[in-house]
Amino acid sequence: MASRREADRLIVEGRVLVNGRIIRELGSQIDASKDRVKVDGHDIKKEGRLVYLVLNKPAGYLVTLKDPFHRPTIKDLLPPSGERIFPVGRLDFESEGLLLLTNDGELTFRLSHPGFEVKKSYLVKVKGEPDAKGLERLRRGLFVGGRRTAPARVILLAHNPKRSLLRIEIHEGRKHEVRLMCLAIGHDVLSLKRIALAGLTLGKLKPGEWRSLGAAEVRKLKRLVNLV
Repeated sequence: MASRREADRLIVEGRVLVNGRIIRELGSQIDASKDRVKVDGHDIKKEGRLVYLVLNKPAGYLVTLKDPFHRPTIKDLLPPSGERIFPVGRLDFESEGLLLLTNDGELTFRLSHPGFEVKKSYLVKVKGEPDAKGLERLRRGLFVGGRRTAPARVILLAHNPKRSLLRIEIHEGRKHEVRLMCLAIGHDVLSLKRIALAGLTLGKLKPGEWRSLGAAEVRKLKRLVNLV
């Protein structure tokens, strides 16, 4: 972006065209949504606004904006926008819950980087009843895919011989990590729901609903990863 002084110089030199006409008057007003601006023959695109959304993703939707097999995607749930936004992290097809989407590339990178240890919490329903030894393995870390997982916070919320409900908090973002962790202690995952990410929660959002983040929430996210 040019400074005000540089922009004035370009105008004085006759290098700026608005809708095909050279402008020479300093302080000329344009409508960024309608007017076509060129400098030295090159189109000048307006800067896009930064967008921050939280979506309560239902099960049965792909976390992508386009699918060659025409399966349901999160794009079907999002509002129309002139900005292209992307998910921070992933939830697999069967999983549900909180998904953060933005076009803020630096924030996305930092929230996704394991070095910042951004916390993610899940409600996980598993088949059977994990014993104390299995739960302790989850808490200490266990080998999945040839690598040891970081220690996790695990709370057994409800249990019976047929199924149990766990709350699992991790800060890594490996593919299918929570499902593989539970499978490693002998329990298939029946359902998985992300309920918190980087201090954000679903609140009153119903499955399929979304909301924009407020300015204070965005600042909090940026502070969390040392962006402010």
